[in-house]
Amino acid sequence: MPSVDQVREVLGTVQDPEIRRPITELGMVESIEVDGATVDVRVLLTVSGCPMRDEITTRVTAAVRSLDGVDNVRVALGVMDDDQRTKLREHLRGPAKDIPFTRPGNLTRIYAVASGKGGVGKSSVTTNLAVSLAQRGLAVGLLDADIYGHSIPRMLGVTAAPTVVDQMLMPPESHGVRAISMLPFKPGGANQPVAFRGPMLHRALEQFLTDVWWGDLDVLLLDLPPGTGDIAISTAQLLPSAELLIVTTPQPAAAEVAVRAGMLAEQTHQKVAGVIENMSGFPCPHCGEPIDLFGMGGGQLVAAALSEALGSNIPVLGRIPFDVRLREGGDAGMPLVLSAPTSPAATALTDIAAQLAAKPRGLAGVSLGLAPAARR
Repeated sequence: MPSVDQVREVLGTVQDPEIRRPITELGMVESIEVDGATVDVRVLLTVSGCPMRDEITTRVTAAVRSLDGVDNVRVALGVMDDDQRTKLREHLRGPAKDIPFTRPGNLTRIYAVASGKGGVGKSSVTTNLAVSLAQRGLAVGLLDADIYGHSIPRMLGVTAAPTVVDQMLMPPESHGVRAISMLPFKPGGANQPVAFRGPMLHRALEQFLTDVWWGDLDVLLLDLPPGTGDIAISTAQLLPSAELLIVTTPQPAAAEVAVRAGMLAEQTHQKVAGVIENMSGFPCPHCGEPIDLFGMGGGQLVAAALSEALGSNIPVLGRIPFDVRLREGGDAGMPLVLSAPTSPAATALTDIAAQLAAKPRGLAGVSLGLAPAARR
């Protein structure tokens, strides 16, 4: 027969599926009773409608049943009261609201995916990069910063609304990526327009950063709206360490507009991590001859122009061949890197993700809390 301490110890290996911390650390284990070969565990859910209640029950049951002498595990579920939820939020986020990605010591790599104009496939590229990074074992968050034209929920296949714990939002997860968007906050659904002026856009982005429990992320991707307006400027203000990824098509006219999106970095003091050319040439399915449906050279044009203007070597991270399945996957909520991982377009996306993943979670710009030694 196991002891209560043994049961509590094994429950310390059970993580909450959304928060990804041990349930014992989160104060979710209210009581443990051992009666011979039967163990009763009462677990407190964060909210009454917790979507992970069955998964939590399964994990607790499996962990306790692994102990010698346990034949029967009974899990009873309760709900935290307001005080317990407040303690949980303060344990996770601290007593004050702030942006966790700007705290000293935070090592999350932040990429803001930008474009000069719409229609270049920026959101499709962002979604597939996020999923590809998650496939590499990284903790990935995706913030749909296109408040007016949000499209990430459909492309990522996100159907659940965030769980709210004491005004803290637990973002839903799909394909290993945590995502937040304006969609669940619109009572009228997807077709309801968002009529926000500039200050309200800034506030919405700020709330996505301060009110959402992102956890310890390796990478945070932001899908920015096209152009160099309010959200692009607010991103630079709220996340000064964010690096820009510029998406363009091969067409010179589109590339010229994309250069402007990258040139914003000169005013906001950001770094441009690289350029991605989407909808590049692809082989004819009948004869194999290359077809440059949207022109040639746009990615290199943007990289060269930005390198010269910003005084740094800005690379073309990759060229993604045109593939109708990229669009189809976005409509179906099944990214191409999952549905057709060996396709040329998916391979290009995976290669770009590999370059981003290879960059370590560095200490550049992080305060180390050191001071010069006093002279003697």
